[in-house]
Amino acid sequence: MSTTRQPTFIDLFSGCGGFTLGMLRAGFRCKAAIDFNHEAIQTLQANLMDNLPSKLKLPPVEHALQCDLTQFSPQDLEAIINTREIDVIVGGPPCQGFSTARQRDGSNHGTERLKDDPRRHLYLQFLEYVEYFQPKVFVIENVLGLRSAAGGKYFTAVQHEARNLGRDKGLPGYRVHEQIEKAEDLGVPQKRRRQLIIGVRADLPGFFRDNLIPPARATLGTMLGDAIGDLPVLAAGEGDCAAKYDMRRREKIFLGGGRDKIRRNFLDNVAQVSFARCLTNHTARPHSDRDIRDFRRLNEGENSFTAMRKGVQFEFPYDKKSFKDRYTRQHRNRPCSTIVAHLGKDGLMFIHPTQDRSLTPREAARVQTFPDWFVFPKARTHSFRMIGNAVPPLVSEAIGNATMKFLSEIDNVRATPNAPASAVFIPKNQCEATRRLTAVSRLPEKELSALSDEEFLKNWHAFIWLFPGLHPDNALDHGKETEAWSDARKHFPGIPKEEHQYHSRSGWPVPFVALGNDAWRRYETGKIEDNNFYCVEVQHASMLSQMHENITK
Repeated sequence: MSTTRQPTFIDLFSGCGGFTLGMLRAGFRCKAAIDFNHEAIQTLQANLMDNLPSKLKLPPVEHALQCDLTQFSPQDLEAIINTREIDVIVGGPPCQGFSTARQRDGSNHGTERLKDDPRRHLYLQFLEYVEYFQPKVFVIENVLGLRSAAGGKYFTAVQHEARNLGRDKGLPGYRVHEQIEKAEDLGVPQKRRRQLIIGVRADLPGFFRDNLIPPARATLGTMLGDAIGDLPVLAAGEGDCAAKYDMRRREKIFLGGGRDKIRRNFLDNVAQVSFARCLTNHTARPHSDRDIRDFRRLNEGENSFTAMRKGVQFEFPYDKKSFKDRYTRQHRNRPCSTIVAHLGKDGLMFIHPTQDRSLTPREAARVQTFPDWFVFPKARTHSFRMIGNAVPPLVSEAIGNATMKFLSEIDNVRATPNAPASAVFIPKNQCEATRRLTAVSRLPEKELSALSDEEFLKNWHAFIWLFPGLHPDNALDHGKETEAWSDARKHFPGIPKEEHQYHSRSGWPVPFVALGNDAWRRYETGKIEDNNFYCVEVQHASMLSQMHENITK
């Protein structure tokens, strides 16, 4: 960024600080992290304020607040942090209400799910803070179940409300898009897919791109065994809250061989074992003799459903039809199953690859890419819950790095408004762009597809010029709901009245859906280059034109 001020962020629904840690590593300063859970905030404060290793050279979190965001207002927060100037707001409003894995009581028992969950509406508190502080960027992280919950109602509502946030008060709203991230692609040894909803304040130029890259500390292809294989062997019920590392096991058994580089990198740069005073939270929960006998019936990487199909008979007394995957033994040479808060209940779907017990909190934390110096509560239930609810620090660091890069790009665009033109078509004014789009809206799809790439780009750039607040990535997922497009009659009198609608989820005007589809077809086949598909130059020219019109009115 061009400014010398270190960019700042707020973490809402912060939990124990997984998102916070990644943003700190990306170069941001945390003005406040807020969560209602007492143990989570205590853990965040202990690790990211009071005992943050000085050698890491990370700025400590300035305020860790235990607050209920339905009762604690943005004005209350401003009074504590003494500023309203915040660059980024991040957070994961509680996801259990959207989770496709969650059943009626949060466990795996196959009965009907609750019809509604009040946690599904907490995104409104998140957006209230965004509206008040007007950050340049916001990022919401949630489970994929958000897409389908209530038939997509909440997924649409978050995007629609963020896009129009504060416009009734003269504020610009947000340019919103969604993207799905696979934790494996960012170096996390875990099968974890998460939904991101990212907003950029609509008066700022630029398109936040769906191209997160692994942080420098990460190594792609890291598997479960690479993350936890050096930790001391434990039987069920064994382990101490603070213990010594098994250095002989690490050097003689774990390190060396074909995966030596990956494992050393994980220990040094992800787990950061050299910054840990000792090994903490490596305590195994006790299991009944019956469960342990059942564990031994599983091969590595096998679950009870697969084993039963081969004729293995288990002793567990639960309904074998409802609990097909009651037990799952993880595999050393694969990513771990998604770490979830349910680990705090029994951990039976997270059996160690080679030891007859479920994973320890430290092993779960390693899978989530928390460093070993990050200490969790002694109570396993609290530890598992906050570890499972956390955003993996490697994922949040990738988000933070991309956000920092994007903020710098915004500064560069605004600093060079007269850069040499590379766009195929920049309209002179709104009338010129409107005439072109009105004409293209009448074209049948076959005729639209038959246009030359250069002629098509003139239409595409006219669209970007007229709708700089929409993101090209939203051209393919519109949802079901539509709303009246109030400006259509004024600006597009040539378009039939029945088409004066826009899609609530994407913000995309109905008459130009075919244009967006064809733009993506040409982009994905290489007929349109990246800089002409995401043409920030056209977008910025539109913003400058509108600004000039407002000044001269």
